[in-house]
Amino acid sequence: MPSEFLFLISMPGLRRRDLEHMPRLRAVADKGAAADLVPTFPCVTSPVQASMLTGRPPAEHGIIGNGFYYRDCGEVELWVGRNNLVQCEQVWDALARRGVSQAAWIPQNIKDAAADFIVTPEPIHHDDGRTELWCYSKPDGLYADIIKDIDHFPLMNFWGPLANIKSTEWTINAALWLLQRERPRFNYIYVPHLDYEAQKFGPNSEQQAKACREADDQLGRLFDGVAALGITDADYLVVSEYAMTDVSRVIYPNRMLRDAGMAQIDERDGHEYLNLKESKAFAVVDHQFAHVYVNDPTDVDAAAGIFEGLDGIADSLYGDARSKVGMNHERAGEVVLVCEPDTWLAYYWWHDDAKAPPFAHSVDIHNKPGYDPVEMFIKMPERKTPIDATLVKGSHGAPAESADQYGAIIASDGAAFASDSKIRDVDIRSMIERMLE
Repeated sequence: MPSEFLFLISMPGLRRRDLEHMPRLRAVADKGAAADLVPTFPCVTSPVQASMLTGRPPAEHGIIGNGFYYRDCGEVELWVGRNNLVQCEQVWDALARRGVSQAAWIPQNIKDAAADFIVTPEPIHHDDGRTELWCYSKPDGLYADIIKDIDHFPLMNFWGPLANIKSTEWTINAALWLLQRERPRFNYIYVPHLDYEAQKFGPNSEQQAKACREADDQLGRLFDGVAALGITDADYLVVSEYAMTDVSRVIYPNRMLRDAGMAQIDERDGHEYLNLKESKAFAVVDHQFAHVYVNDPTDVDAAAGIFEGLDGIADSLYGDARSKVGMNHERAGEVVLVCEPDTWLAYYWWHDDAKAPPFAHSVDIHNKPGYDPVEMFIKMPERKTPIDATLVKGSHGAPAESADQYGAIIASDGAAFASDSKIRDVDIRSMIERMLE
């Protein structure tokens, strides 16, 4: 039967085996259904969220990574945020046409979407170097109203060395605050807590088991809070975006492209910077894959050849071969690198750490042309991000080809899908619409 209220809880890193540490979520699974979730490559946040919300793969919706290289202006931008980057119709649009009210809490590429209520971090960076806590919100003024009762979103606990359960706690509080006042029927809630310890210590570590228990406590608060509001006709769909694998190797594609004379490195004030416009080729790394952008088509074979047969690299794909992983899209790199499950890629291009650019020592998700999980560590007493990619013990992004790489999907409605089946991320959109009919 259709539900009056549906909560889609996006919880990256969740696996079915983690339910042994999560009694509140396990109770939902026992009464409803649980299955493996198979994410579409690339198995990272922005593409998988777009696949879930459009029902289409990246080759169609265009979100080919957590960021993009804009060839027209020669710039890389990660965590861009705008909804118009998604090139397919989304569940937000379909539900809006039906008059289903919607709230979105911190998904990627959400700004200006058709949802009625949106909150996502958007700190204000001042010219004097100060960063002011703030969030984009829709309608205008929503975030200002929230902080009167709940305080600011704790950005320092959302990412970086202080990332912890406090950001999830705030999101649950804010979602319940809005539910009490506006009663949106569809509620998308992003719970990133399982991301942190799995990358720092590995997905099978004691630290990750503790993170599962902490996340479960917050889910329990949501379940209890919804019930306390007198809402009895609510369903929950808890979806993992991907699963982590243990990693023991790290590869540095930009160093290799530099050594091959393809990545242009400029030195300023004793620091080395990657010159995107003047490089023959460079890599935008993203966990366990990378887009290698090659400015001259005649250099594509040479760029791909650098990585072919390299231990830790499963594929170095170019031309039509990129369709093997669904990356035949205009935004994709001319070469797409895919890692083995025990390997991940770091963005570093320098060989001497003393010449690393200043932003390498800080949490700076916008200046780095690639994802940097080392930002979750801190080097004391300097209070700087260490330059040591070997610290990372868990990663994701490679194609999900075995049970160890599958995520999980839990539904309170046992009719949502058959237990012990496999659900693809592109199936989630139709599931949402069906559950809200």
